[in-house]
Amino acid sequence: MTNNFNQPLGGNDMPRFAGIASMFRLPVHQSAKGLDIALVGVPLDIGTSNRSGTRFGPREIRAESVLVRPYGMATKAAPFDSFQIADIGDVAINPYDLKKSIGLIEDHYQQILAHNAKPVSMGGDHTITLPILRQIAKKHGPVALVHVDAHTDINDTMFGEKIAHGTIFRRAIEEGLVDPHKMIQIGPRATGYTAEDFDWAADQGVQVVTGEDCWYKSLAPLMDSFRDTVGGEMPTYLSFDIDGLDPSVAPGTGTPEPGGLSSSQGLEVIRGCHGLNLVGADLVEVSPPYDTSGNTSLLAANLIFEMLCSMPGCIRRN
Repeated sequence: MTNNFNQPLGGNDMPRFAGIASMFRLPVHQSAKGLDIALVGVPLDIGTSNRSGTRFGPREIRAESVLVRPYGMATKAAPFDSFQIADIGDVAINPYDLKKSIGLIEDHYQQILAHNAKPVSMGGDHTITLPILRQIAKKHGPVALVHVDAHTDINDTMFGEKIAHGTIFRRAIEEGLVDPHKMIQIGPRATGYTAEDFDWAADQGVQVVTGEDCWYKSLAPLMDSFRDTVGGEMPTYLSFDIDGLDPSVAPGTGTPEPGGLSSSQGLEVIRGCHGLNLVGADLVEVSPPYDTSGNTSLLAANLIFEMLCSMPGCIRRN
């Protein structure tokens, strides 16, 4: 080693089933001070509309992350030799009040960004992305967005509420947090209430790529095209809802839909973000009670590792 970056605890130093279950077995820091990338959990599920349980997502993703090794064999990426990364724990949300939780999340991420660390977050339901984007946009201005999901999350209201996990990207566009002409939604599918469930986003300029549009093909060319559209300078955020993947590979989620992306297509999307100016990312909607095997959380941990590998400046070995 030629740097002083934090390194994951190796499986030959401590058995993978033992030790502190921090994300990727990295050191735990009390704040984002001195970090390039802060791994943070947001254990929220009071914004869900169907099955709860995502409050347990961050803990289970951490537990399964012990199987993730520090080097990407396909991409040759070495994130832990590239950045100072640590697990800074969880946001202390209010489990009884969604609106108060939104404020708590905003305050927490304001502190993270004040240290110039990039947040990579574990949900929690998809509601968490809105307060994160509010703070990201305060720092960077409107961002480009890669959004993987079985749903477009552009409802105007849910049960009369303006903020829930199915409304956040309408709010983000309305509040000017995201440039819709540099936003892509990958994987929405199955059934809806009206055509507006997909069409509202497209009418704002969003590139909507349905699940059916993704069947039986590599998504690498799609990401190549999106990178050309956005360029390498514009701040970009990646939000990955695990239900964008097919329930056969990610059953542990609250609102599963058939006909989703394969795990390899999910990897292609995240790897295709390499070359974008990623300023943050999240992986949301993992609900461990609906997957007792732990495979959904294990896949989520691997997807988060790929997010680290796609951050600008990540070393790639020859």
